[in-house]
Amino acid sequence: MTLQRQPVPFLGVDATPLDVDGLTAVLNGFVADGSTRTVVGHNLHSVTLFHSEPEFRKFYENSDVVLLDGAPVLWLWGRGRAKTGRDTRPVMDYRLGSTDWIPALGRLDGLHRIAVLGAGATANAKAVEKLQGIVPGAAVSGMPGEGWDPDLEEKAAAWLAEVQPQLVLIGLGMPLQEEVLWRRLPSLPPAVYCAVGGAIEQIAGIQKLAPRWLGRLGLEWAWRLLLHPRRVAYRVFGEPWVLLGLLLRRRLRGHG
Repeated sequence: MTLQRQPVPFLGVDATPLDVDGLTAVLNGFVADGSTRTVVGHNLHSVTLFHSEPEFRKFYENSDVVLLDGAPVLWLWGRGRAKTGRDTRPVMDYRLGSTDWIPALGRLDGLHRIAVLGAGATANAKAVEKLQGIVPGAAVSGMPGEGWDPDLEEKAAAWLAEVQPQLVLIGLGMPLQEEVLWRRLPSLPPAVYCAVGGAIEQIAGIQKLAPRWLGRLGLEWAWRLLLHPRRVAYRVFGEPWVLLGLLLRRRLRGHG
């Protein structure tokens, strides 16, 4: 199954614009196919890493689905889309953070084995329990990812080989989860590997989700800053300037 990428103006990246129904159909095809696939998402943090970390860039360029996650990325893509006039649906329909599409996993046909890799033990266990309710017919297995190191990575690879999941939610934080997949994917069992960041804690109810109206206004960053100021402050106030510098340097080098 080949999915068409679309450029995001100014940011120099491509994405796979899908709504929940569209992604569900794609995942259905991936599960039925049974081969190794990857699903990631673009926000300003991932765009910064895309332009600064060569291996991260290669991983994204070779991923099967690159969702529109962050609001700025979505809006810039929407501006480019508006010039074509082909699609008149609301731009926000295409914003898919992990917690937007994970609740729809119950719609997938033939999904019998799910693995949840990442977060602390409590959050992981609660996320597994929640997913068992979302996909009642599936066996959901979990392995915490707290304190990730080479030994734990070896154990996780062995665990995945034993569980043989069809779909894996890997939430180790960006860019660790992408680095792990880039290193390990050729030796991991065939499955749909989805990089979901902090969604495991959010599904578990450990981390509070921003109200939906804030998300639609593109103000989730303010909610996260309020709840986790030390963790989020640099991402909100510092990293955009780093990205701007990377994009300006890219433009000066003639990459458009």
